[in-house]
Amino acid sequence: MITDFSIALPEWAVQEHAQLPAFMPSLEERMAAVIRFSRLNIEHGTGGPFAAGVFERDSGKLVVIGVNRVVDSICSSAHAEVTTLSLAQKQLGTYDLGGPGMPLYQLVVNWRPCAMCYGAVLWSGVRSLVIAGSGPELESITGFDEGPVHPQWDQELEKRGIELVNNVLTEEAVQVYKQFAASGSLVYNSRQGEGEA
Repeated sequence: MITDFSIALPEWAVQEHAQLPAFMPSLEERMAAVIRFSRLNIEHGTGGPFAAGVFERDSGKLVVIGVNRVVDSICSSAHAEVTTLSLAQKQLGTYDLGGPGMPLYQLVVNWRPCAMCYGAVLWSGVRSLVIAGSGPELESITGFDEGPVHPQWDQELEKRGIELVNNVLTEEAVQVYKQFAASGSLVYNSRQGEGEA
């Protein structure tokens, strides 16, 4: 019987992380780094075209950038956001990234989070979400099923005190999805969205 599991970054990501600046003051710098990790994840064959980063919102101090690890980790929840938030929480020693006395933490993602990751954002404690886009491009280009995201997802963030910044380096993110689609890589939707029991 297996009684524990773990999700780890691939070795290339650990090496890339060591080369990153400690601070990324602008949203464009943060998103560019996240998009670069999403591209490298498909080029190295270590996961889907998704990455996310946790930063101190106001200073731009980097906590961690993570990538999608579903297939290699044999774990359907190992999306980039879940992996990244979990690593940040372990690194910072707290399950609540919005706890008292802490800086405001920001999650930067190369598209709007899927249904599962949206929930993870809400429960993580981050106070800010920055995304490259939120339209249909991701699903239409790649074939990934992002699930039934709440129709007022942006308003629900606001209700919970999470600021939203949308459309940061959108075209750059879309280019990675096109690269993924052209690569013929596995689209690992459960049952490919066929809905059979």
